[in-house]
Amino acid sequence: MKHPLACALALAIATTAVGCNDKTAQPAASTPGAAVSQTNPFFADSTLPLHYPAFDKIKDSDFAPAFDRGMAEELKEVEAIANNPEPATFENTIVALEKSGRTLRRATAVFSNLVGADSNEARKQLDTDYAPKFSAHSDAIRLNPKLFARIQAIYDARDTLGLDAESVRLIERYHTRHVRAGAKLSEADQAKVKAINAELASLSTQFSQNVLDEVNDSAIVVDSKEELAGLPEDQIAAAAEAAKTRKLDGKYVIALLNTTGQPANTYLENRALRERIHKASIARGSRGNKFDNTTIVAKVTTLRAELAKLLGYPNHAAYVLEDETALTPDAVNKRLAQLAPAAVANAKREAADLQAMIDSEQKAKGQPTFKLEPWDWAYYTEKVRKARYNFDAAQLKPYLELDRVLNDGVFYAANQLYGLTFKERKDLPVYQADVRVWDVFDKDGKPLAIFIGDFYARESKRGGAWMNEYVSQSSLAGEQAVVGNHLNIPKPPAGQPTLMTWDEVTTMFHEFGHALHGMFSDVKYPYFSGTSVPRDFVEYPSQVNEMWADWPSVLANYAKHYQTGAPMPKELLDKVLATSKFNQGFATTEYLASSMLDQRWHQLSADQVPAANGVMAFEADALKKDGIDFYAVPPRYRTSYFSHIMGGYSAGYYAYIWSEVLDADSVEWMKQNGGLTRKNGDHFRATLLSRGGSKDAMQLFREFAGREPNIQPLLKRRGLEAPVTDDSVPAAVEVPAGAPAEG
Repeated sequence: MKHPLACALALAIATTAVGCNDKTAQPAASTPGAAVSQTNPFFADSTLPLHYPAFDKIKDSDFAPAFDRGMAEELKEVEAIANNPEPATFENTIVALEKSGRTLRRATAVFSNLVGADSNEARKQLDTDYAPKFSAHSDAIRLNPKLFARIQAIYDARDTLGLDAESVRLIERYHTRHVRAGAKLSEADQAKVKAINAELASLSTQFSQNVLDEVNDSAIVVDSKEELAGLPEDQIAAAAEAAKTRKLDGKYVIALLNTTGQPANTYLENRALRERIHKASIARGSRGNKFDNTTIVAKVTTLRAELAKLLGYPNHAAYVLEDETALTPDAVNKRLAQLAPAAVANAKREAADLQAMIDSEQKAKGQPTFKLEPWDWAYYTEKVRKARYNFDAAQLKPYLELDRVLNDGVFYAANQLYGLTFKERKDLPVYQADVRVWDVFDKDGKPLAIFIGDFYARESKRGGAWMNEYVSQSSLAGEQAVVGNHLNIPKPPAGQPTLMTWDEVTTMFHEFGHALHGMFSDVKYPYFSGTSVPRDFVEYPSQVNEMWADWPSVLANYAKHYQTGAPMPKELLDKVLATSKFNQGFATTEYLASSMLDQRWHQLSADQVPAANGVMAFEADALKKDGIDFYAVPPRYRTSYFSHIMGGYSAGYYAYIWSEVLDADSVEWMKQNGGLTRKNGDHFRATLLSRGGSKDAMQLFREFAGREPNIQPLLKRRGLEAPVTDDSVPAAVEVPAGAPAEG
């Protein structure tokens, strides 16, 4: 996933989204063994290559029976493991657990991805119905006392069993996972844990559905083309097409992204329309309507605090961060506080430049000036950029056609760095007509993985960009990876080329970095596969892959005019590179504001959480206390639509800039060692990308770089250079499998 300073991010949930073709089928009665069981595609492994999902055979009515049978099967398997009369061994307990639950895994992998990529009412209802059931199912396994007794016995003897390092680590991770789930609590406290988890699952699902529904509900309807002056013609055409789909012929619809800032405000000359778009964006989730999320926020943060206390932690952040590379809230607070003052100072300098541009323009028009507001920032930023660098970002788009960027850029860089080759195939079923599929071949020509590309935005798809694994690699299961990238590029009218922005290009490179992490996985156990690493480490490899977007030989290979084939002029590229630090004060400030909000919410005790009617006031006060409340730069996500922290990134949104320390340092390492070479690619793959979660995360970095990380390259990249007291990132402690790879 792309880091949040350069592209829209996806909702971080424990598993991400895929889809199937049936958009009208309703959930069937969930009775294992019913007649539908004979044709249910989830009751056996797919017979397609690499167990690729048989999307043409999957109906919405298949999910409930598969969920029910899958949970019943897994509980039966777990009971057999827990009640095994033989003494606990690594094979009959830990490995047996790794092999259990295949039916449920198949069904939930497809469903959870489908809910994000191509949702509908039937799937939303299934999500609502099954979220608490899945939570209860997980608790039934992790809080099984007989099972934990066996895990504890193996854990206590782990150093005497003669196992390899990956197997010993698997024992340790299972033990940690069960302890952190509450396995050592009293029966009464475990009952409280189960109740809280079930309620949290339902609330999180409702929050995410509210966000998606309100993004669609809040789309801005514009009556005339004249009001869209300044908006590029391709975007006007897309707005007209969006209006037609809503039966608003002759009007224009500007869809909102989940971020606070909205791309259209970069171009729109109509200041009143810019204000209208911005205010609609920031009001989401807190308007007192049916999508209002403030009650959910208050309840979720209270429940998380209560759960943390039950488990022996002062707050939710302390619980989460203990199992990340950061280790403690103090470490995160220190890093964010170190970066915030310089970021805000940069943003204020940028604001002064924008205000000067406004004053100059208004004077030239003979009109009174006005104060810079948040809805003016993107519009006047482009004006300042053009004046300062003689550069208009729109000049790039004719050179950034989607297929060329993908085939001659993203895939080309992967070929040069790792020796991969790609062949698109049309014979495999897809869950939506725009989705595409490629076979991926390794450097020796052997099949490595299947890659799914889902690039276009649609109303049924959540915002942002993300990667997910449909099938995870493991030698124990004999499986290779099937991975997908999901972006939200506006689809042009039929017959028109898809011309991308520079942010969309870097997002595509970023998400493919996650895909490489999944495809290169070479581990034995499913627990450690692919991107199953700490949340504050998972963004690092994908951020590194962004560096190839403007690498000279890669750029020259794909940046060609979509009509003439002429290469992008060097002077245009030089301007792109020259503006790399431009507007970084804004970008870093809006990101840090959200990161610090996340920590503020999750470092509360239960009795400190405000009521629903105090949620937005708490947000304002928190931003002020952290010195990050610059009026012209609101948080990238406000609390009421901050999907990351109501999903899998709670107390973890800091992860993007934490990972970027490693990313910026690794980019310097790559440059110092020759850049885009097979030697560098093979080294990165062997030491880091292939290892998944099978080793401590920071140990993987040290094995790649040969040293501890340094924060200075990040400070230089973001124009935040200042004396620092600690150049290192704390040692890593990893999380269990399932960390999402978000954009």
